[in-house]
Amino acid sequence: QVQLVESGGGLVQPGGSLKLSCKFSGPAFGAYAMSWYRQGPGGERELVASIEAAGSTTTYADFVKGRFTISRKNYKDTLYLQMNNLLPEETAVYYCTANWISRDYWGQGTQVTVSS
Repeated sequence: QVQLVESGGGLVQPGGSLKLSCKFSGPAFGAYAMSWYRQGPGGERELVASIEAAGSTTTYADFVKGRFTISRKNYKDTLYLQMNNLLPEETAVYYCTANWISRDYWGQGTQVTVSS
């Protein structure tokens, strides 16, 4: 059974930075493509960034390109999201997901609040 636990969220001022982590528990982390999603207050869940299993290919939503970096350390079973120059409208719950063939898992989310 796969479990995902996000951490690293919190309160940050506009223009600040945070680094989120997602710890994967279970077999074969290195086989899973991983992604970060977010859902703001009253908004829909949206894809932020993805990284393929080996970590060599990443994709980003246009609204985070140049500011966010997704990465993974397969030997630590951990996914990361470095977020720089955060905007107030990026206040949201951030979720990590794991996907392999038809298997799809979600974490419980971590709250990020961008406010002065």
